Amino acid sequence: MDETAGGAPVNGATRNDVWVVVEQHDGAAAEVSLELLGRARELADRLGVRVGAVLIGADQAVTALAPALVARGADIVYLAAHDDLTHYLTQPYTQVVTALIRERRPQIVLYGATTTGRDLAPRVASALRTGLTADCTDLRIGDHSMKGAEHRDLLYQIRPAFGGNIIATIISPLHRPQMATVREGVMVMPDADEGRTGAIVNVPVKRSSSPVRSVDGVVLSDADFVVRLVDRVREEKRVDLKGARIVVAGGVGVGSREGFALVEELARTLGGVVGASRAAVDAGWIDHEHQIGQTGTTVRPKLYIACGISGSVQHRAGMDQSARILAINSDPLAPIFGVAHYGIVGDLHKVIPLLIRAYRTKGAGTAAPDGTAPVAAPDGGAS
Repeated sequence: MDETAGGAPVNGATRNDVWVVVEQHDGAAAEVSLELLGRARELADRLGVRVGAVLIGADQAVTALAPALVARGADIVYLAAHDDLTHYLTQPYTQVVTALIRERRPQIVLYGATTTGRDLAPRVASALRTGLTADCTDLRIGDHSMKGAEHRDLLYQIRPAFGGNIIATIISPLHRPQMATVREGVMVMPDADEGRTGAIVNVPVKRSSSPVRSVDGVVLSDADFVVRLVDRVREEKRVDLKGARIVVAGGVGVGSREGFALVEELARTLGGVVGASRAAVDAGWIDHEHQIGQTGTTVRPKLYIACGISGSVQHRAGMDQSARILAINSDPLAPIFGVAHYGIVGDLHKVIPLLIRAYRTKGAGTAAPDGTAPVAAPDGGAS
């Protein structure tokens, strides 16, 4: 079946490439873009196609970055360099990405679910009259039967829906490209392979005072720059859950905003970062930037301590890849114990002070074999 991209037929759409629109700031690729290159590599290998990376920005910055994208899994880097594209602007970037897709016709295009990606992706989807699934937590390839027709090698776009209460699998069988934005941290970043080789394709970008069509590259008119970037203010993250080696997270079992003081004290004692379940955030006990799970941040610390967290499937999806998980819960049947390496059944308001006291008196200064801080059990033994 012929599919459509921007209203034009796409011959053999199921054999076209898998693309990642790479977000970069001052010549450094966003982590989510590198994570997406790893998943794009897996999807492309399954489909028997290539991985393309679209890189837009100022000439010097993006030219230097292109080889790093090849090392992370790209086979082709489409380099759209122009000084007027130094920083993200909605209309010019939309024009560049749309023009490239219409010319090259990839079957899948992925974006990070960042402020930039959430602005750019829907505008490209609208211009191409194709679908878009936002905030995906997983991507796979599979088949689907619909109205007697068999659609093979579709992109399964998986994301939480209805407030995170169900996991939906969304497909786009009749339109191309299939497009999705993906949350930061849910994919594993691939290791750089400096020995990989790939092609770097320079995409000519030109300026014109009025809109004109071009058969060679992209022409941006003055109308595309009606919005100007006057100043940039970069706000540093107050909470770095992704980079934390130790995360101490609280759930509804903490009981109140005041109850989080215990969680914070344990995190401080261990040199960790405070996390939270969605239920605790919804209750107003802690800010959303601390939320872990499918509707929050995905973490993979050396040590994850779950305090009063029941362990819904949505929360576990955001932390079950942690190297070591310690669960503290008064309910011995809590699902969190199903993914925990160690468990303590008891009142966290009694257990946490004992852990803090034991660590301070016996555990401090003794590193665990994996490099994390040791956690002492209430009886003083290592846990």
